Amino acid sequence: MTMPLRSGLRALAGLVLATLAACSRGDTPPPYAPGLGEIMSAQQMRHAKLWLAGEAANWELVRYEIDELEEGFADAVEYHPTHRNTDLPLAELVPQMTREPIAALRRADDARDRAAFTTAFDALTDGCNGCHRATNFGFNVVTRPKGDPFVNQDFAPPPSGG
Repeated sequence: MTMPLRSGLRALAGLVLATLAACSRGDTPPPYAPGLGEIMSAQQMRHAKLWLAGEAANWELVRYEIDELEEGFADAVEYHPTHRNTDLPLAELVPQMTREPIAALRRADDARDRAAFTTAFDALTDGCNGCHRATNFGFNVVTRPKGDPFVNQDFAPPPSGG
C-alpha cells in the first residue's frame, strides 16, 4: 500500500471514529425544521402559481398547486403549532381559515369552473389575510398576482395527447 493511500485511509478511519463518538455522546444536531417565514414564502409562490394556472385553465396544474398549498399549511401547523403574539394557536387558526376555501378550490377544479375558481381563490386569499391579522401580521397583505414572475414556466395546459 502506498504511503498517501495509507494516510488517506487513516484519516478516513479517524473521521468515522470521531463521528461515531460524537453520535454516541448525543452531539448530533437537531433535525432541520423550516421557519414559519420559509414555509410562508413557499406558500406565497404556490398561491401565485395557483392563480396563474387557474387563469390559464390548466386544471392539472391547479390541482397540483392546491395539493402543494394544503401540504404547506400542514407543515406550518406541524412545525409551528403556536405563534407568538396570538391567543389562538396556528394549529387551530390555519385550518379554520383555509379548510373551506381549499375545499371550494377542489370543487371548482373538479367542475373546471373558472368563475367558481376565482371566487374560491379570493376566499383563500381572504383566509390568508385573516390569519395574518389574527397573528398580528396584518401588515402582510396577500393579493391576486398582478403579473407573472415565473418567466421560466408556461402555465397553459399541455397540448392534448402529449
